[in-house]
Amino acid sequence: MTVALAEIEKWRDLALRTQADLDNYRKRMAREKADAILYANVSLLGSLLPVLDNFEMGLQAARQEGEGNIIYQGLLMVRKQIDDFLADQGVRAVPGSGPFDPNQHEAVQQVHSDTVPEGQVVDELRRGYRLNDRLLRAANVTVSKGPATAADA
Repeated sequence: MTVALAEIEKWRDLALRTQADLDNYRKRMAREKADAILYANVSLLGSLLPVLDNFEMGLQAARQEGEGNIIYQGLLMVRKQIDDFLADQGVRAVPGSGPFDPNQHEAVQQVHSDTVPEGQVVDELRRGYRLNDRLLRAANVTVSKGPATAADA
């Protein structure tokens, strides 16, 4: 009789483990499906970033012609549409100012600054972007080394 009870317990344990494995599988698949939906546009948006960089350069060139320039005004309207589209997709710009964060910024250079404290971003050279909580591209920034000292000269 004890052999039969041990066999029953063995199969019961196997059934419970199999049920738990199936539940874990279902939860993992649901999580992966949600991530796939959330980040489906990563490749497309990543390919769009260099286009945005070039558009931004064109906008700066049009600004030099004068902010009342009709071309500059038209480019501003297009920029607004692009910003709205990106926001709808869950894309937002990485802050290009404040303290340097290696998780969001790529330090391209360091400069001495009498006005900006050490470790703070001085200038943003290329805008960075996040898609929801995932970094699409780090912002290229210049970081302050603090004021120049006599030893630096």
